[in-house]
Amino acid sequence: MTKNNAELESRNLAAVLRDRVREVYGTGTGIDGLVRLSGGASRETWSFDALLPDGQRVPLILKRDPLDEIDPGDPDVNLGIDRWSEGRLMQLAGAAGVPAPDVPFFLDADDRTSAGFVTQRLEGEALGRRIVREDEFAQARTKLAFQCGEAAARFHSIPLDQLPPLRNLPVVAALDYNQGVIDSFKQPHAGFEYAFQWLRERSELAGDRLTLCHGDYRNGNLLVDHEGLAGVLDWELGHLGNPISDLGWICIRAWRYGYYDNPVGGFGAVEDLLEGYEIGGGGRVSLETLRFWEVFGCMRWGVICMTLAFTHLEGRERSVEKVSIGRRAVEGEYDLLQLVD
Repeated sequence: MTKNNAELESRNLAAVLRDRVREVYGTGTGIDGLVRLSGGASRETWSFDALLPDGQRVPLILKRDPLDEIDPGDPDVNLGIDRWSEGRLMQLAGAAGVPAPDVPFFLDADDRTSAGFVTQRLEGEALGRRIVREDEFAQARTKLAFQCGEAAARFHSIPLDQLPPLRNLPVVAALDYNQGVIDSFKQPHAGFEYAFQWLRERSELAGDRLTLCHGDYRNGNLLVDHEGLAGVLDWELGHLGNPISDLGWICIRAWRYGYYDNPVGGFGAVEDLLEGYEIGGGGRVSLETLRFWEVFGCMRWGVICMTLAFTHLEGRERSVEKVSIGRRAVEGEYDLLQLVD
């Protein structure tokens, strides 16, 4: 995008936001400090303040679709939901007692902006490496795994009839989808093939529960402050599925940031995660079931790495970031073989 186009985009967005904050907070409300934040190739995130007539500031975040076309080769985009649905899930999660930012309003797509939603801007840290390493979060880490289990139990309990339309991902269909992606690369990957076979032979461990699933519940999508879990972020992969898939995903080695002795996100113990889940109302989860979903999550991450690599290698999008992440597919194969051994 050229500098002139970027400036025009920013001006158009500012005009849209001024109109909306006046509708929500009253005549005379303005905006200040509109800036696009880094991160997220498939979504745009903007920070700004609503300036109320009495001088108060309301710190806000806008998340919207990019104005240009989303890369169709990104597997997470293909499984994603629209911005209205994502914002609605955050509202429902907050109502269920999950730490989540308030969502005061939405944006409709028009000739000035794409669709999006606005949330409260919370204080805290979302970078996984800092959460597991920095001394300032040492106290938070002692209770974070329990809090993650408790929060998951709460959003898994949201009644299905309250949810917006979501994709249903049964385990067998999800295995078929991921195996189809791997097969499309026409390369031998013994670790992934063994994992697919292992998972299919034990698919009864998946269970038949069907709930809202976050879809990317992990260290890196959590906002953490000195007291622990301050917010569950990034609901764009929300879907219907087995709830324990979220617990398995937060335990895979890729999200431990080198702190492999702490299975839950690099900061906590499995026992704490499952205790929080049970006390939060999610029921008791066996270690065998959790292990199944950890293997599944590790396989899924490896497939995503492979897909990002081939997005670059096939020329659909030349990206150092994508090919660098793609190289981590071999870590996924190694982790899979350690898990199923």
